[in-house]
Amino acid sequence: MTTYIQIGTPQLALAAALLLVNIFLSLVLKLGLARDLTVAALRMTVQLLLVGLVLDWVFSVRDPWVILGMALLMTVLASRAALQRTRRHFPGIYWRTLVTILGASFLVTGITLTGVLRVEPWYDPQYLIPLLGMLLGNALNGISLGLDRFLEGCARRGHIDALLALGATRWEAARGEVREALRTGLVPLINSMMIMGIVSLPGMMTGQILAGAAPGDAVRYQLMILFMIAACVALATLGVVGLAFFVLFSPRHRLRRERIGRG
Repeated sequence: MTTYIQIGTPQLALAAALLLVNIFLSLVLKLGLARDLTVAALRMTVQLLLVGLVLDWVFSVRDPWVILGMALLMTVLASRAALQRTRRHFPGIYWRTLVTILGASFLVTGITLTGVLRVEPWYDPQYLIPLLGMLLGNALNGISLGLDRFLEGCARRGHIDALLALGATRWEAARGEVREALRTGLVPLINSMMIMGIVSLPGMMTGQILAGAAPGDAVRYQLMILFMIAACVALATLGVVGLAFFVLFSPRHRLRRERIGRG
């Protein structure tokens, strides 16, 4: 039977030494990244070790309220991270983003746990936390890209005002911007899916194989994850752009451009 190889502290320290290559190049070529690389590596290490301790505790407790609380905290942090990448904001953007990413990620995760994997109990943290984490990481990228594209288009393009002045409804005037925003949010995922398995091996599949899973099983899990991510990113991006549309365009078919501000 294939088993995974445990990594101890000496092995991890040896792997961390590979970062010296980056620091050396930065110093030799005077890139000015040595300090940033060191700080980023230390911060990442501390964060992941703390997350590991928290997950160990959550996995041992197996209380549904604790697990759901952890999931909600992850969603809140993902919402904040998504907004940090947008250059423009509008009133109520945080709550609308939180509701959108919460609804999309929990819906897709719930369908997968209860309908696809049929996990018992459904809140088993071994499945819920990793699946939700992967969805949130991808959903926040789609939200930030799509929302940024939509707000920039509404703030700068005068053709929307021209269409509204000619009698177009708010949807007719904004339809092009909504479409481009959705396309912007989904294109990175589509490009990644196009080359997956040929140019790159996805992280979850690689991790499962290293942990001793059969390649066929790892492939099926990875396909499931990608289908989940595609649905979640589409729902989250559409949701947040749709909510932004109703904030920026009044029922009287006017563009409230004054509501768009710098983040």
